[in-house]
Amino acid sequence: MAKISKKRKEAFAKFDKNKVYSLSEAVQVVKDVTFTKFSASFDIDVRLGVDPRKANQMVRGIVTLPHGTGKVVRVLALCTPDKEDEAKAAGADYVGLDEYIDKLKKGEMINDIDVIITMPSVMPKIGALGKILGPRGLMPNPKAGTVTMDVGKAVSDVKAGKIDFKVDKYGIIHSGIGKVNFTNDQLSDNVREIMSTIIKLKPTAAKGTYIKSVYLSSTMSPGVQVDVKSVTV
Repeated sequence: MAKISKKRKEAFAKFDKNKVYSLSEAVQVVKDVTFTKFSASFDIDVRLGVDPRKANQMVRGIVTLPHGTGKVVRVLALCTPDKEDEAKAAGADYVGLDEYIDKLKKGEMINDIDVIITMPSVMPKIGALGKILGPRGLMPNPKAGTVTMDVGKAVSDVKAGKIDFKVDKYGIIHSGIGKVNFTNDQLSDNVREIMSTIIKLKPTAAKGTYIKSVYLSSTMSPGVQVDVKSVTV
């Protein structure tokens, strides 16, 4: 049996893991059970009543959190020369095309970027990078808004707190939606915003209960279950 650390024991002592909390209560509990010395990520896990193996029950979307994620997002804009100034003005960290594609092919820069934004005309060049970018979640996708002619806006949106989420093979959406040092109201606003988006994306083929459970947690903290009704109103 795995040994429970002292800090984890302290965390479990601060709340009832079998209780379902309201949103405001859950946010505070997560803060109370967070013991990291750094600014921990604030995460949400939503279990859905869908079968992601079926194409008509896949849930994927994008949302711009009202208070951002608190994370510095490093953006690479792979674009043609006529779009470079637009991307730079919007705050892209790296801007260019062939030189960066060559670096990515060699496995360089992978750990230096969080999002890649590109244009439809450039996608044929990036297609060959699928095996490198795909496993790391870096492959640009029109559905995520990262393949677009409006490069500047896409860069600005990502920098402002736009995130891409997708249900995994177990029917769960996991996403970081802030930092523990955000105010309780800011975290609650971000939770409601992503939940509102998830609800709007309910597949017509999904039957029965759509939102099965919602948990909030922080980096290395236990999960705290939230009353679904308190995050869907």
